[in-house]
Amino acid sequence: MTWFGLPLIHALFDVLAWLASMAVFWVTTRKLLPPDVLPANRVPYPGAYALAAGLGALIGAMFFGTANALLSGVHALGFSMVGGIAGAIVSIEIFKRLVGVTGPTGIAFAAPFAATVAVGRLGCFFAGLADFTYGIPADLPWAVDFGDSIPRHPVQLYESLAMLAMLVVLLLRLRARDPFWLANGFYLTVGWYALQRFAWEFLKPYATVLGPLNLFHLVCLGLLVYAALMIRKRGRAWTAA
Repeated sequence: MTWFGLPLIHALFDVLAWLASMAVFWVTTRKLLPPDVLPANRVPYPGAYALAAGLGALIGAMFFGTANALLSGVHALGFSMVGGIAGAIVSIEIFKRLVGVTGPTGIAFAAPFAATVAVGRLGCFFAGLADFTYGIPADLPWAVDFGDSIPRHPVQLYESLAMLAMLVVLLLRLRARDPFWLANGFYLTVGWYALQRFAWEFLKPYATVLGPLNLFHLVCLGLLVYAALMIRKRGRAWTAA
């Protein structure tokens, strides 16, 4: 018996990812972060802030996920994590500009985001070929046969482990109340996510749109530029924001 492609297994891990993100959010906001960095204390209309983030994430995830599927010859609705984070960032930056917020507001969501990816990608892994997140064929000891007798890169596990590593580092730096990480932890998390995701995209069977780069490569590059510019702009410590 194989676990790959079992009905509802992706949904199960989606629920686990949500629970993990909520648990990490509770720990970071209640135990690790000073009150003055929390979005509720820095953003007017926190409900509208959350709505903007959610809508932006949904639109970005569906737009880029579906576009990449169509470009790759798969005629189905897609859902992309990298598209979701890009959409949420664009939406929140527009919202902040409209209400006059200039400082960083995302630190409370950095660790929950890392936890979501670390757990959620396990669902992609066990969903197998149907999820269209598998890697290209590989002749490696850890290559995985997802049911078509072709050993492939388990890129879902690569991403899960990379974001788990970021989660551990982030929690340790927040526990230490590191001023640089308080100011830039969200941007560092987004930058690391984009960097590792950019690398794994070379190991996926997606259609390219610019030289060897696929659509997600370009989104990752945009996220990397965003993270670098924001870290440079925000300075070295939270008090400088």
